[in-house]
Amino acid sequence: MSGNGNLPVDPALTVGRASERGAEGVPELHEVDCPPELREHIEQLVGRYPDRRSASIPALWAVQRRYGWCTPEGIRQAAAVMRVTPAYLESVASFYDLLRTSPVGKHQVLVCTNISCWMQGADALLDDFCEATGITAEDARHGGASSEDDRFFVSGFECLGACDLAPMASIDERYFGPLDQADVFKAVEQLLLDEDVLPDKALERRKLRGGPEGEPDERVAGKTGPNA
Repeated sequence: MSGNGNLPVDPALTVGRASERGAEGVPELHEVDCPPELREHIEQLVGRYPDRRSASIPALWAVQRRYGWCTPEGIRQAAAVMRVTPAYLESVASFYDLLRTSPVGKHQVLVCTNISCWMQGADALLDDFCEATGITAEDARHGGASSEDDRFFVSGFECLGACDLAPMASIDERYFGPLDQADVFKAVEQLLLDEDVLPDKALERRKLRGGPEGEPDERVAGKTGPNA
């Protein structure tokens, strides 16, 4: 994930400032209706770090996976489990561009537009995804946009770090490439039909360059994305 500056300090952990700003304090667990499985998962994440705030990004990712985006109530639930203020988690969520602070389409398509992909036609690829999903290309280039039916979210993105797949895209957290126009419309159709997306273009199915094949990473072999 990319960001735009230094991470903020939790107001609740800054002496005297929280009350001065009138910010909400740390919510108690009995005040929020946190699903048991979400609470357990966040507690496990917090246990991995010496400072509980270090679990902010994975905890927010868990919230986003459950609700589709970082909902205000989901943030309060995570804050109660982590013992930090909702304001702190909201500031982290708004800082990173892979964390959504408003609803987006069900299927999320991020088209890499950095130099390697751009030189291989990424701009046209993004236009094709927009055409296939009914999204305005200008909106997709400036923060992304969802289709009217809320089935798709399409955005240009810099950079997905897969130059060898150029031009490529992340579709529901799985990497695909190199892609062409035919792949775009086929992928959108497969998503609408709940079919396996572009199996021949999926990163996790590419063979290793030389040497014996290793065991596939269960996180991607199960088609759940790297952040499950």
